[in-house]
Amino acid sequence: MAPKIGSVVMAIIVSLAMVSLVAGSSGTATFYTPPYTPSACTGFQQEGTMIAAASDAFWNGGAACGKMLAVTCVGATNQGVPQPCTGRSVTVKIVDYCPAGCRGTIDLSQEAFAAIANPDAGKILIEYHEYVPHRHACT
Repeated sequence: MAPKIGSVVMAIIVSLAMVSLVAGSSGTATFYTPPYTPSACTGFQQEGTMIAAASDAFWNGGAACGKMLAVTCVGATNQGVPQPCTGRSVTVKIVDYCPAGCRGTIDLSQEAFAAIANPDAGKILIEYHEYVPHRHACT
């Protein structure tokens, strides 16, 4: 009976999860400043300030639009700010395209960048993970 209870508890825990992490990646982040519209994904629709633009690394012809990413600063890219990270992570929505010549893998809004790093750094090393909503099977 104990294994059955354990399975039920595990099923409940899994079903309560709203999102799951999908393969994480490393890259760099820069930031851009307002105004944040128009954007390549949503035109003139306001999406708040926790947003980002995708570089060619994962833009995929616009398939990145609307994806939610958890982004964490993991280090500096230059000697200007040797320890730029705040120790926090931020979740952003991809709403724009950072065209060829983009200096980072992800171009965060100024507000999102400031949440995870000192803006004076300009460019930081990051890890990012895509959030995908869980699909629940009907029983």
